[in-house]
Amino acid sequence: MNKAFYQTAKEIVNNGYENLPTELVSNKHLIYSSPATLSFNSPGAKGYGVKRAGLAVPESVMLLVSPSCCGRNTSLFKSSPEYKSRFFFQLLDDTDIVTGRHLMKINDACGEILDSLEKRPSAIMICITCVDALLGTDMERICRKVTEKYSVPCVACYMYALTREKRLSPMAYVRTSVYSLLEKQKRENRDMNIMGFFSRLNDDSEIYILLKKAGIENIRELARCERFEDYKELSKANFNLVLNPESRHAAQDMQKRLGIPFIEMLRLYQPDKIHNQYSLLWNALGKDIDDSEYLNRTEERIKSFREKHGELRFAVGEILNGDAIEIALMLVKEGFKVECVFATVGELNYKFLKALAKLSPDTKIYSNLSPTMLMYEKDDIDCYIGSDCLYYFPEKPGVEWCDDTEPFGYQGVIGLFDALDEALR
Repeated sequence: MNKAFYQTAKEIVNNGYENLPTELVSNKHLIYSSPATLSFNSPGAKGYGVKRAGLAVPESVMLLVSPSCCGRNTSLFKSSPEYKSRFFFQLLDDTDIVTGRHLMKINDACGEILDSLEKRPSAIMICITCVDALLGTDMERICRKVTEKYSVPCVACYMYALTREKRLSPMAYVRTSVYSLLEKQKRENRDMNIMGFFSRLNDDSEIYILLKKAGIENIRELARCERFEDYKELSKANFNLVLNPESRHAAQDMQKRLGIPFIEMLRLYQPDKIHNQYSLLWNALGKDIDDSEYLNRTEERIKSFREKHGELRFAVGEILNGDAIEIALMLVKEGFKVECVFATVGELNYKFLKALAKLSPDTKIYSNLSPTMLMYEKDDIDCYIGSDCLYYFPEKPGVEWCDDTEPFGYQGVIGLFDALDEALR
């Protein structure tokens, strides 16, 4: 094959989800880590990989137990002020990897960390890699020993690329880990948690205003907890609002351990679907909240953008705050063209792909991780969305749309079109 592999949305849907081509399924071929994918597919991942996510527990520290190849890029964010004195390494040599003798050193390494710190941490997060996955290391037992010896909570974080395609991926597991230190306490009727992301939602998101109208007084997020005392307040919630499927397992664990039920929503960019989700939320809460003001404002913003820029041709990547296929579907429904999408097709977004195939059957679907992307020839587009698209189309205007602050709801849609408007000036 001398061209990058793709299938059109129509071809994929006609063949059925169970017959996805192997080129679009990353665990069925060699992984191609191009500059477009290194930011999420490497040990030095940007954004919130397992290592950074594990430090979401306020005042915690992390011990990364790994070969140097897995830990070297971590030093890039160790220099950030917020991570100063919070990240430590236990590097493995060849003998450690073969014999597993490093496991005998973890306890002492945790002791050295505690001795080096002026203030006792809230917890020690031990991050381990594929080495210990292959060795079958019982990290829960090791963590219990550390906790017993030093009277500091110790929790395991698994940076296992080998389990990326499993039901419980590394990013789903680490979400469970960072909430596992919460202890049961009396729940407050007007308290709730927003779960899903390791960074806070955009302050301008209408969800805060609407939840206040629904009678919620305290809306808590892990990313807004500055102290461990703030973190412990999360267990007072009357319910959790889960905005990312990777947090479902964590929410289920909190329901089992702490008795806190949860409601799920998705981050969507289709205004009508956002409206539908809010309606379902208010029904679940027994409230009658009107969000038509925000819906109308969003539709007007998209209309003015379309009138100003015309029928643009887009490329949509997967390194962004949202689902690439759902955003592509929104663009097509709003009167734009989507020439290509770089995405991983899964059970969740396959329903979006089916809708996209009806409206834009010729849209090409590529896998960033396919080795055939070495031969990628640029599609003819006007604009892009997504950091990976910046690599493919450096000469074109567009937005990366992957800041740490998380867009959500109508605010996310308006913010996206505002950013695109700015890029196209």
